[in-house]
Amino acid sequence: MLFHSTLRKELARSFGATLVVLATVVMTMMLIRTLGQASRGAVSPSDVMMVMGYTVLGHLPTILALSLFVSIVGTLSRMYRDSEMVIWFASGRGLASFVSPLFRFAWPVLLVIALLALVGWPWSNQQVQDMRDHYEKRGDVERVAPGQFQESANGARVFFVDKQSNDNTTGNNVFIAAQEHGKEAVTSARTARIETLQHGRYVMLSQGQRMEQLMSDGSIKVSDFSEYGTLVGNNNLSDADDGPTKALSTLRLLREPTPPNLGELTWRLGLALAGLNFVVLALAVSVVNPRAGRAGSLVFALFAFVVYYNFINLGQNWVANGSIQAGQFMLLLHGGAGVVGLALLAKRHYNWSWRHLLLRRLNAGEPA
Repeated sequence: MLFHSTLRKELARSFGATLVVLATVVMTMMLIRTLGQASRGAVSPSDVMMVMGYTVLGHLPTILALSLFVSIVGTLSRMYRDSEMVIWFASGRGLASFVSPLFRFAWPVLLVIALLALVGWPWSNQQVQDMRDHYEKRGDVERVAPGQFQESANGARVFFVDKQSNDNTTGNNVFIAAQEHGKEAVTSARTARIETLQHGRYVMLSQGQRMEQLMSDGSIKVSDFSEYGTLVGNNNLSDADDGPTKALSTLRLLREPTPPNLGELTWRLGLALAGLNFVVLALAVSVVNPRAGRAGSLVFALFAFVVYYNFINLGQNWVANGSIQAGQFMLLLHGGAGVVGLALLAKRHYNWSWRHLLLRRLNAGEPA
């Protein structure tokens, strides 16, 4: 049918363009954020692109929902401004007749949003968390960068190496400051090499000096050595404890219905339900007066999206804190938004107004 095919083609073009723009903006923001984390030592510099990719994948449900909402509002607003809607209305098409083609276009996007929110979001967060844990729990030797002071994993040592070999097994002009066993020690050596022994990995220092100061009485002991070994490889990766709630699978959230888990589950399901409501709300709020400004409906749509999305985030915190039950919150927010959208759509479709309702009521009360 011409009506359905024309509308879906224009929606597809608008959705594709909006998705590309929003994805580019989000990727740029995530890249800047990830580079900042890498500079602070939270993630490995070599994993910046992977962390950015996983982060963007986790935010893709929100990007898709916003793209769908903006594309519908933008397409219908243009049809109002160019008087195309007048032609369809004159041919017997009411506003409610747009529901079918809109959902025929939107259902694959809504399905992808639900899958990404329920499966892709926790998986991407788990991948990022694993990379961060691996980087945080790596051995002290792997943390050392030539020409930089680097803190050890447990924060008890500070390393400095002037130069390193290509295989990172030897170094020159090594400095180690450590605080352990009730004393502070500063060790410097001309050269260092890594050896793997029975009890772990050791850094063997050669031709150096060690100064120890007891924290109890402040006494200082200085000694020279030709060779000195310090353990640096006992911080092996171990089985991780329970990760953050956002990295838990949806099935686990259902099996362990604690308040924080229910809050996270409410957020994930809320994205899918919000996408469904956005289709109805976009159809209801896209009415444009051709004489008015062109950006009015789009600004209102973006404002509605921001308010709706912030309520989803607030609801997650409220459910996690036990302030409200998960079912009650989802019914109030998403059920209420659905009712408001359908009521506004019915008002637009039947052209209801308080003046018409009042006149109809007065006419019904007149005697025959």
